[in-house]
Amino acid sequence: MALIGDNQYDTPSVRLSEATASDYIELLKPRVMSLVVFTAFVGLVAAPGTVHPVLGFIAILAIAVGAGASGALNMWYDADIDAVMSRTSGRPIPSGRIAPKEALAFGLVLATMSVFTLGVLVNWLAASILAFTIFFYAVVYTMWLKRSTPQNIVIGGAAGAFPPMVGWAAASGSVSLESVVLFAIIFMWTPPHFWALALFKAGDYGAAGVPMMPNVRGARSTRRQIFIYSLMLAPIGVLPWILGFASAAYGLVAIFLGAGFVWYAYQVLRMSDFDGAMLPARKLFGYSIIYLFGIFLALLADVLAAGFVAGS
Repeated sequence: MALIGDNQYDTPSVRLSEATASDYIELLKPRVMSLVVFTAFVGLVAAPGTVHPVLGFIAILAIAVGAGASGALNMWYDADIDAVMSRTSGRPIPSGRIAPKEALAFGLVLATMSVFTLGVLVNWLAASILAFTIFFYAVVYTMWLKRSTPQNIVIGGAAGAFPPMVGWAAASGSVSLESVVLFAIIFMWTPPHFWALALFKAGDYGAAGVPMMPNVRGARSTRRQIFIYSLMLAPIGVLPWILGFASAAYGLVAIFLGAGFVWYAYQVLRMSDFDGAMLPARKLFGYSIIYLFGIFLALLADVLAAGFVAGS
């Protein structure tokens, strides 16, 4: 005689999730999260005053979770786009490993937890900026800008530029010109970084119906805009030295990295319309990641060195 409940999963309407822990980690976009965490950490360390190590750890953890929540919500909404793009078709939702409702619930829970943890344990200014960052990325960029305008990356880039400002606010309880400069570096970096990717992934974006710049304005116009943004980015990267919150050593590193960015962007500008391999665009995309890590690593080293000298 069968016990009541023996066949509770026999009905076709009930399905247990087959997702693994690694699938949920993939929802968080860990590679993007690593850049968010690093730039937020630099903002926290560079801010004036001191922060208790435990509170600093909590702040960075909350920012990381918030970034992961944004990634999960982005993957939930963009599952239809991801399914037709070779770069993203293997993600957990389009591949069927995680149900859309599971991803949505996961993202919302993480977003709520991250904001309230940062607010209650650190300060509400940092939590408010984090909440706005999640909203901007998940709603303004993902649900609106990405599918409606070729300027999606230009405006939507603000979402990725907020983390150092959140870190700064977590440490100092304020937002200052210095934190705005860190925001501006990432904001101005985002268009040439993503447009370089869009140049050699234009077919994917076209198939998905995403109005990226190369698909709407053409490759030649995109290459010109990449070069113009690179020319603006290079001096902005030097501003921490010019404004006096970084040393000449940082300034020299920033000048060198900025010159490299402009050089790679110039190679993209000169690229032939018939270059099917898009090698210059691929090289710029790779270098752009090195540039951003290099700029913030140089600033971090500069701040730590200044603290060591002051304490000795």
